[in-house]
Amino acid sequence: MPASPSTARAINDRLALSLLQQEGPLTAGQLKQLTGLSRPTVADLVERLTASGLITVVGESGEQRRGPNARLYGIVADRACLAALDVRTESVSVLVSDLVGQVLAEGAVPVGPEAGTAAAVEQAVGLVERAVKEAEGAGEGRLHTVGIGAPGLIDPATGDLRDSAGLPAWHRRLVATLQERFPHTRVSVENETNLAALAEQREGVARDRDTFVLLWLGHSCGAAVILDGRLRRGASGGAGEIGFLPVPGTTALPSATDCSGGYHSLVGAAAITQLAAEHGPELDEPSASIAAEASRLTFAAPSSLAPRRGAGRIDMRLRRVGATSPHAPADNRRPTKPNPDFLGTLADRIALGLAAVVAVLDPGCVVLGGEIGAAGGAALAARVEDRLRRMSPLATEVRASALGGAAVLRGALLTARERAQDELFAPPDRG
Repeated sequence: MPASPSTARAINDRLALSLLQQEGPLTAGQLKQLTGLSRPTVADLVERLTASGLITVVGESGEQRRGPNARLYGIVADRACLAALDVRTESVSVLVSDLVGQVLAEGAVPVGPEAGTAAAVEQAVGLVERAVKEAEGAGEGRLHTVGIGAPGLIDPATGDLRDSAGLPAWHRRLVATLQERFPHTRVSVENETNLAALAEQREGVARDRDTFVLLWLGHSCGAAVILDGRLRRGASGGAGEIGFLPVPGTTALPSATDCSGGYHSLVGAAAITQLAAEHGPELDEPSASIAAEASRLTFAAPSSLAPRRGAGRIDMRLRRVGATSPHAPADNRRPTKPNPDFLGTLADRIALGLAAVVAVLDPGCVVLGGEIGAAGGAALAARVEDRLRRMSPLATEVRASALGGAAVLRGALLTARERAQDELFAPPDRG
């Protein structure tokens, strides 16, 4: 059955808006070429979208051309603004953008462990309010959608952040408080690693992949699964909680409430920091960058936990074997067979958990994400790929993240933008 005229118009409008989102401003002639629609159909949709306030003339395509086809049309970006939050255990980062993703304001605030739930929520909400005020002062529209990335499980039925052991209570309260302070704004939360994977899929190293797994290597570890182009969350929202995976090389098993003794004990920041200390202070690149990131995530003050990429020498406090974080796993403090190759030993550890993922999912590609994955770069990725090749008959390419710790904010912004556009770009006659 052919589509009704109203359905056809809605499809054409959405196609044109998607192209303007992806390509930037276009002429009517370029829209005709990219959509394959007739010239009258393109003229009608341009008139319709302009009248609806969704697009406007933003310039001309060149000095040699005049007339309607020479006009450049673009999305009305200041119709609303969006906010993205990266909520960590001891910090919050935020950025505010317009509808096409142009960043208008950004900031970060530490949230110390001594802060109570109410004070922590107020710090985080205050940061968002200041950023939104700055964006609105630049002439942007009201805050339409907030996307939040946070550690923990998201209930697939309700979309709510579940109460998880080991995570601060203010995380869950933050979502509700933001909705109270911005009653006309859509607020949604997603697991941080899932958002990082979406960012790598849209803007990072996995743009050419419909199926891949992202392994997050930061303060802790996690995984996100993209199969056939779709994010897979699992029956309870816990797909990718790889820190709980039992692996060789630890002296205990993880429990339902504590991942100590699981994969986390081998590849969490504290474990990597201790591994670097045992290999001595003189580390080559990228080992020194990995050690610096792991040390920063393990020991640094909350104010320095904003996502960044950096290099440098290992922290002086770690230059003697046995100088450990109080959170470092006991089984990693004195290895029985020290290996002079820090990068190789780390690759061995990473490959242990990934081998199980590869055996079950056969993703064909793994992205090493997070601050530590990005710091390791191609050198670490190549070593992990080599280890997997020896352990599994399933060919798996391993790539280093292009976005690092910033992937969570980018993913939160992308999902907020899509949700806003679904509503704002809906045709007026859609019932």
